[in-house]
Amino acid sequence: MSKVYYKTEDQIEQIRESANVLSLLLGEIAKEIKPGITTLSLDKLAYDFIHDHGGTPAFLNYHGFPYSLCISVNDQIVHGFPSDYVIKEGDLVSVDGGVNLNGFISDSAYTFGIGEISDEAKQLLEVTKQSLLKGVEQAIAGKRVGDISSAIQEHVAPYNYGIVRELVGHGVGLHLHEKPEVPNYGKRGVGPKLETGIVICIEPMINAGKAGVKFWDDGWTVSTIDGKLSAHFEQMVAIKKGKPDVLLNFEHVEKVLNKK
Repeated sequence: MSKVYYKTEDQIEQIRESANVLSLLLGEIAKEIKPGITTLSLDKLAYDFIHDHGGTPAFLNYHGFPYSLCISVNDQIVHGFPSDYVIKEGDLVSVDGGVNLNGFISDSAYTFGIGEISDEAKQLLEVTKQSLLKGVEQAIAGKRVGDISSAIQEHVAPYNYGIVRELVGHGVGLHLHEKPEVPNYGKRGVGPKLETGIVICIEPMINAGKAGVKFWDDGWTVSTIDGKLSAHFEQMVAIKKGKPDVLLNFEHVEKVLNKK
């Protein structure tokens, strides 16, 4: 993460166009993700969809990452490799993707519950998603990163879940990872000031058990230290006065899921 990049209104609109492609892609994945398919098949879907819409996958070859999507299953938190793994009933599958459209970058993640999932898994998904929305509410010019971080932490704390500390949200738009970093824990009123023109990804990563993580030998995959489930949701927000400008929401995903 090099520095903070302030975007013009025109640049924000172009980032929004990139985000729209990614939002549509997540909707397509929602249609296809089900027991019996491999995570690698979802990666191919993403590669083709992004190219068909005039973009390139922002993750592919980023620091050597070899796929278009990060797909993390069950106790995997983030950065999982698509593979021949066959998705099963009851799995939690985090799909994290990015689009480069004419040089403007979008980034988002959604964790899918496959078929009938446990009550424990349902609660983890709901709490993690709601913590994201609580964080987004604080993404307004004049506030500080700590206001976002604290809102997430305060929502998660009553459930005794582990909040991942080694991985954080970030600035985005002209590069995949920019400053400021956006932790999912912290204190209100501290941290970098949120200023008009900054675009950030807010992305709580919440573990059902301990907060600790394990880094895999593949150099990318991160999983929970105790083998318990993890969930991950990510949205992009442009910082403006008065209210958050959400560049990427989950409307296309949830339209599909609500019909299933």
